[in-house]
Amino acid sequence: MKASVKLHRDYVISQIDPRLYGGFLEHMGRAIYEGIYEPDHATADEDGFRQDVLTLVKELAPPMVRYPGGNFVSAYNWEDGIGPRDQRPVRLDLAWHSRESNQIGIHEFADWAAKAGTEMMLAVNLGSRGIDAARNFLEYVNHPGGSAWSDLRIANGRAEPWNVKLWCLGNEMDGPWQIGQKSAAEYGHLAHETGKAMKAFDRSIELVACGSSNPYMESYPSWEASVLDECYETVDYISLHMYFTNYSDQLGDYLALSEQVDQYIVSIGGVIDYIKAKKRSRKSVYICFDEWNVWYHSKERDRQVLEGDDWPFAPPILEDVYNLEDALLIGCVLNTFIRRSDRVKIACMAQLVNVIAPIMTEKGGAAWKQSIFYPLYFASRYGQGNALRLAVDSPTYEATDVGRVSYLDISAVHDESGGWLTLFIVNRHPDEALALDTELLGFESLALVEHQCLRGDDLKAVNDAGHPERIQPVPGSGLAVDAHTLRGEVPPLSYHCLRLRAS
Repeated sequence: MKASVKLHRDYVISQIDPRLYGGFLEHMGRAIYEGIYEPDHATADEDGFRQDVLTLVKELAPPMVRYPGGNFVSAYNWEDGIGPRDQRPVRLDLAWHSRESNQIGIHEFADWAAKAGTEMMLAVNLGSRGIDAARNFLEYVNHPGGSAWSDLRIANGRAEPWNVKLWCLGNEMDGPWQIGQKSAAEYGHLAHETGKAMKAFDRSIELVACGSSNPYMESYPSWEASVLDECYETVDYISLHMYFTNYSDQLGDYLALSEQVDQYIVSIGGVIDYIKAKKRSRKSVYICFDEWNVWYHSKERDRQVLEGDDWPFAPPILEDVYNLEDALLIGCVLNTFIRRSDRVKIACMAQLVNVIAPIMTEKGGAAWKQSIFYPLYFASRYGQGNALRLAVDSPTYEATDVGRVSYLDISAVHDESGGWLTLFIVNRHPDEALALDTELLGFESLALVEHQCLRGDDLKAVNDAGHPERIQPVPGSGLAVDAHTLRGEVPPLSYHCLRLRAS
């Protein structure tokens, strides 16, 4: 089975925004408590943060992390998380049917983000609250001093403002599961008025309006058109969310779900262009794909908590244990984001620790990498620069709901400053290798410096506390550069990161 690719260094799709590889932490399950924060843990620092988790987060190097939600934010009072900890209220979280202690709030999360070397992406509550709470939160976080809310921040121990530049205007406001669900016109108006108030404070901040919770909503894609019709000139991004399942256990259909992501992006890109033309605007709005991941392994188990009578604290919910086929799909989705980086500027894998996450922990015990950690790691580390346009000729197969899908999924990134060309490759074929022939045009003679491969004989294999390295990258083989051509075989059901540089 043969596949060919042509790329040229001058055929650029877009410069990739580093925030394409962001993370997400919500107050749900064990993401915060027993995830990033466990003061009794052996590795806990003076602030109670697990240093073993921090080490793994620093490996992933997310440029920013979205916080505090998610569904949680739609009934959240941010003021509950400030001031003396022994005076903070315990609240019932309606989104995830649990108790929230508020021991972690904006001050603590900001401290953790600084230690992790990442920026904050904050969300405001436009479900149960609105303009006043949003503008007050912004003032508390970003104003130097001399006003009521900024002076309260100073009194609470933080003299300098955090100067957070990226803000989400609510979360999934089209969803009937959301506290404070709104119609498109109602939400669009509220987003516009809230954004107008926030930008009256600082026009340099960036705002994300809520798009469809997924492309299967009845209101999709008219939701985006109605919302943007109200707030196009105020916001900078429209958010998209998508989670992937494999209940039918059909591998080909599962690995083709990244094609639905592509269709989603193309469709909403068209809606953005329509509203831009309708308004005769010179401004461009981009896509923020701020929730995405595989989520289905834990759903049946989670019902016991989410539909129970108790209100537990930090219950173990949404703790999907990921296998090798999940990692292959994640690699395909990341390739899609790279190929659509002219539209998608920001993306956040949901979430970062324990809750549908690349990092898992045991209470009082170990932390380890899940299989999906690795494609995100390689993309975050090496997917910086210009996304290149590719001409791909590959055998295809028929996938349910998508149609013909290429067995070869590939993206290419050129880092001009460092001189690197990086290829991310997935072979979707279940049992045949791809004989790959890739022309590298416009470059000086390149050498293959590094080749990492993720594959295995058991697609259902997982990493766990007892076997944290069952799935991990190994040095790849079978591909080599001859003059200006990369040739060789790509094994079936495998993910590859290849790094090339002028020889």
